[in-house]
Amino acid sequence: MSEPVPVAVPRKGRPLEAVLERIAAVGREDRLEGLADGVSNTLRYEKAITKGRVEADDGPYERLAEYSDPHAASEPEFTLLRDDRDGKPRRIVFDAATVDLGDVRLKLVGREEPFRALRTHEFALGFDSADLVLEEVVGIRPEGLGEIADINERIDPVDTDVRVVNGLGDTVYHTLMARPERIQPGTDLDRAFLAGYEGRLCISPRYERLVTAVLGTDALDGVEFVYPDPDEEEEAGIARAGVGVYLTVTGSTARDHGLVVGEHLFPSETVLMRNAVESDPRVERAIAALDVEDAASEIRI
Repeated sequence: MSEPVPVAVPRKGRPLEAVLERIAAVGREDRLEGLADGVSNTLRYEKAITKGRVEADDGPYERLAEYSDPHAASEPEFTLLRDDRDGKPRRIVFDAATVDLGDVRLKLVGREEPFRALRTHEFALGFDSADLVLEEVVGIRPEGLGEIADINERIDPVDTDVRVVNGLGDTVYHTLMARPERIQPGTDLDRAFLAGYEGRLCISPRYERLVTAVLGTDALDGVEFVYPDPDEEEEAGIARAGVGVYLTVTGSTARDHGLVVGEHLFPSETVLMRNAVESDPRVERAIAALDVEDAASEIRI
């Protein structure tokens, strides 16, 4: 078999789990399912240590030696990074794994910022959150953005050669929320509501550009972005402001704060991306093996 196709993937979190689950699903092998479960369980345990929910018996170097076997190409590798917490402690994260999907071999390589690794041409393929694409390169227009399939049309080709192939469906939605008294009887809490709304809109500070791209500048005329207090839950900040946008799957925690859950504005999911100028037949076979080629044809690449 030829050399593996390098694929940039996140080092931890929901996007990495989504990638491993996709590979297990299309590979249909016990080993790939075991890889997905093993990596995910290891990183969840490490996250629990990071958050102080459990106390490890061994130090990070001992745990790293237990997790990784650099001499076994089929086994996952992990690495240590400095965490941003006080004291800059070390944290164990995913580093690499080689997987076979039929006649295609992929080398998953952990990166802190896979999207940016594609932008700098380090990789032809990679997975990352769709949110990062919106935050960095999607153009701001008067009209809003609602679907993954609309992203590429908003990317300036002068700005980057990266294009989205398709999402993996691990969807958490950026969702409109409001206190009931802010909604007139018979009015839906949706984009049309925002078009006529003037006042405060509570969002996470890091999502200002994303929310602007999703809603469009026309809908934000007369709207003032405000943010939760540093020690405040996002839903609590939205309840205090009256209207806001936040990530949710079911909306249950929003309802705990007395909020009405409105329209799902944009899916926050893991997406497969390609650097268009780095493409070759091996990359095309890798995309096909990941079972996203049909959806890719629906998106203008």
